[in-house]
Amino acid sequence: MSLYQHNWPEFEFGWRLVVGSTIGFLGAAMGSIGGIGGGAIFVPMLFLIIGFDPKSSAAVSKCMIMGTAAATVYYNSRLSHPTFSNTPLIDYDLALLFQPLLMVGISVGVALNIILADWMITILLIFLFLVNATRSFIKGVEIWKKETAGKQGTTKQQESDGSTFIGQISEELPLTKVMEQGMKERKVKDFAETENDTAHFLKIEADDVNGYRSVHRVPEASMRLKQLVLLVFVWAAFFAVQIMKTHVMACSIDYWILNLVEVIIGFSVSIYQAVCLYKGRRAITSCSNETTDWTLSKVLLFFFTGIVAGVIGGMLGIGGGTILTPLFLELGIHPQVASATSAFAMLFSSSMSVVQYYILKRFPVPYAVYLYCVAVIAAFTGQDVVRRIISVIGRTSIIIFILAFTIAVSTICLGGAGIIHMILKVQNHEYMGFQSLCNG
Repeated sequence: MSLYQHNWPEFEFGWRLVVGSTIGFLGAAMGSIGGIGGGAIFVPMLFLIIGFDPKSSAAVSKCMIMGTAAATVYYNSRLSHPTFSNTPLIDYDLALLFQPLLMVGISVGVALNIILADWMITILLIFLFLVNATRSFIKGVEIWKKETAGKQGTTKQQESDGSTFIGQISEELPLTKVMEQGMKERKVKDFAETENDTAHFLKIEADDVNGYRSVHRVPEASMRLKQLVLLVFVWAAFFAVQIMKTHVMACSIDYWILNLVEVIIGFSVSIYQAVCLYKGRRAITSCSNETTDWTLSKVLLFFFTGIVAGVIGGMLGIGGGTILTPLFLELGIHPQVASATSAFAMLFSSSMSVVQYYILKRFPVPYAVYLYCVAVIAAFTGQDVVRRIISVIGRTSIIIFILAFTIAVSTICLGGAGIIHMILKVQNHEYMGFQSLCNG
């Protein structure tokens, strides 16, 4: 069957376990905040410090990523949109559009991972991570400036309102009447804002009737259930296909048929979601320029970016979080929503990988359970700490800066481990060219 020989260190208390757990805790906490999982930190830690072999390191890392994603999703599922209280923090429509494409791309990326030489993957990884870290930092600075301008505008408005209010007291009305009038105006304003939020952010069903759109509100819970059912269906279908692929020969007719089935399943669900967006039946409400009018070019752009994110993630062995969160930010998604939705999408892909690795017996269960728990605790801690910081300083851009820092650290860790591996291969005069997919 397989010539794979694992190297699993003994599960015992020592400096390796302490240092590895500490690095894993910090990586999971920062990865949870940025919505990227932390796999690029976990893999080098497991390989260089704890002592797992490279393949087992990737398998155990997926267990930690699943723990980080599961805790993050549980934490965020109870929260609402930072601006609109009647909208969930996780954008399920965005996840339904991207997740099937991401999984299709991952399948292609895994094949490229086998074909390309290690040094090519390492160089691409370092370049991509540096670009993502730089662009995320620039995006963070941009949002920080907007938040600063917003705070200054609010302060000036409050000062202006205060001056007007004092003038009313001194010139026009008695104090009690002014207070009553102010309370009435505040109630009217709050009611108007609530109605405006509801009109914009409740899910919408829209049908074209004689050139006009009739809008029907659909309960958020029922829409969320439909999206979850479709996402679970995609997960189960891809998992079943992956299990069947382990029993067929690479590059055989059955192998290519199963790959085609994956593409059909993923594209079918994403096309269905894209059609709903195009016709206005659904909306990506987390975009800063939210609209129910989707052009064909916009749909194709999201399709292309989703597949590319999956291909790069599968090719570099890092999942999709490191690609998705910066991508969502570039598309105008709110930082907190981008992080939460990325973690939600990552939960599906990481959990499927963990089940596959378990069936293939690629990781020791006690070690995996322990590190899974470390990641869960770290994720809860990271989420709680960052929410408190945001509530104090009033700036969501802190999430983007943490994301940029985490990607930069990941570049050093994963890139450094890759360079060390390349040097060892050169010293041992090992082959460093392209590999065969059929013999991989």
